[in-house]
Amino acid sequence: MKGVKPLILASIVAACSTQLMANELDTVKDKSGEINKLATASQTKIDNIADNMQTRLQKFKALNKEIDGLSVYNAQLNKQISNQVEEMANLNASMDQVSVIERQITPLMLRMIEGLEQFVSLDVPFLEQERAQRVAHLRKLMDRADVASSEKFRRVLEAYQVEVDYGRTIEAYTSLLSVDGVEREVDFLRIGRLELIYLTRDGKQAGAWDKDTKQFVKLDDSTINQINKGLRIARKQLAPDMLTLPIQAAE
Repeated sequence: MKGVKPLILASIVAACSTQLMANELDTVKDKSGEINKLATASQTKIDNIADNMQTRLQKFKALNKEIDGLSVYNAQLNKQISNQVEEMANLNASMDQVSVIERQITPLMLRMIEGLEQFVSLDVPFLEQERAQRVAHLRKLMDRADVASSEKFRRVLEAYQVEVDYGRTIEAYTSLLSVDGVEREVDFLRIGRLELIYLTRDGKQAGAWDKDTKQFVKLDDSTINQINKGLRIARKQLAPDMLTLPIQAAE
């Protein structure tokens, strides 16, 4: 029995050692689990911090790009503002000149109207009433305060253009004329400013304006056919064709 006791004791010691090792291993496992949990939590925090930093970095880069874009935009705006300031200065200078120009152009227009009136009175006497009314209308227009100077000047130039056009057109119209002391209705044929011819409505008497005597003189009856032809051409009743008419030589 004495030999059995040490064996039992050794077994007990071994069992105790095994139990202790098992307990220590469990403790180590528990500690390892806690360490792993802490490591996982730390890694999660690190990942969150990294993600947060990456997000902030992206925002920082985006803001830098936006700042760069705004810098370019502001630079362009500054150029535009400078240009607008220059234009405003030019406009102010132009506005200062408007009153000066208007003071100068008004007398010019009055002289032009006076010249036009004199020209009409000395010209071949065609459409006398119409042309005189045009001049009278211009004089009334000059007295109106509700019409801009630019519009007045345009109307004066328009009247001059009408007179210029008379010199290169052919026209037929009907009006009254004193023939042999009797006022009669006649057909007028105007060929530019070269000739103003009339023909009575019965087609029996014709005449032309004499620039030297400043009156109408009778034409030979042989011209009546050509005058009728010219009247029809002017009224677009015939195609343009050659006319044989007495034309006064231009001075």
